Amino acid sequence: MKIAVMGAGAVGCYYGGMLARAGHDVVLIGRPQHVDAIRRQGLRLETQTFDERIPVSASTEAGAVQGAQLVLFCVKSTDTESGAAAIKPYLETDALVLSLQNGVENADRLRTLLPQEVIAAAVYIGVEMAGPGHVRHHGRGELVIEPSEANDRVAHVLIAAGVPTEISDNVRGALWAKLIANCAYNALSAITQLPYGRLVKGEGITAAMRDLVDECVAVAKADGVTLPGDVDAAVRKIAETVPGQYSSTAQDLARGKRSEIDHLNGLIVRRGEALGVATPANRLLHAIVKLIESK
Repeated sequence: MKIAVMGAGAVGCYYGGMLARAGHDVVLIGRPQHVDAIRRQGLRLETQTFDERIPVSASTEAGAVQGAQLVLFCVKSTDTESGAAAIKPYLETDALVLSLQNGVENADRLRTLLPQEVIAAAVYIGVEMAGPGHVRHHGRGELVIEPSEANDRVAHVLIAAGVPTEISDNVRGALWAKLIANCAYNALSAITQLPYGRLVKGEGITAAMRDLVDECVAVAKADGVTLPGDVDAAVRKIAETVPGQYSSTAQDLARGKRSEIDHLNGLIVRRGEALGVATPANRLLHAIVKLIESK
């Protein structure tokens, strides 16, 4: 299968690397420093079970999506509109666009911008770019994707490449569950610059995270979202399964980059205001991260 990864950061490089390792024709579209390194020596994919250099194509140009049957859309939520505009002239009419992004609104935003079929996915993974062209996997990696006519094939391709994939009728609920986990961890990890395992051992942190989760759950219920499973247990599990992971927000702030906080805790604040649900804990963390960004 010919596959393009638009936004080959940590998440895009991991899934693109796994698919290339399985024999698919993959092109990674990303920043020059990563593209140059990948062109010189392949993508270094360091996981808990193997550490390999994978030969894979790489480009800085959005036009590299041309000819792809499947596009993994992995740009930051802040770049959804600009990323979609960049690839739109080059997409095949029958291409599938799989949104592997944080937040709960990206697939819907993409559907207003692209005529191709867009598939929403909830992504559960601990991963970081450890250097140019070097992705380090801390744990997990499963996807939950919504049903479509093409999804059986997409799921088969991903599963065969070592990516656990579930097709679910409640991807909206899965996306919200992932959002709630992000709201619990991302800002706190960013403000403290601590990985999850150390973060949760801090005095008062588990109680603070419980406040964040309770607010998020209240907003989700007011918004008519059916949350799958035990949200509190799922949030606790993250620190246990990927204790060495720094949040994507922490990684962004450490590099002086704009984060996705407006689409995480910021979204909870906005939806809470619209639905009449108080969100003081999420509001405070959103405000602090925005202050750090402004520095």
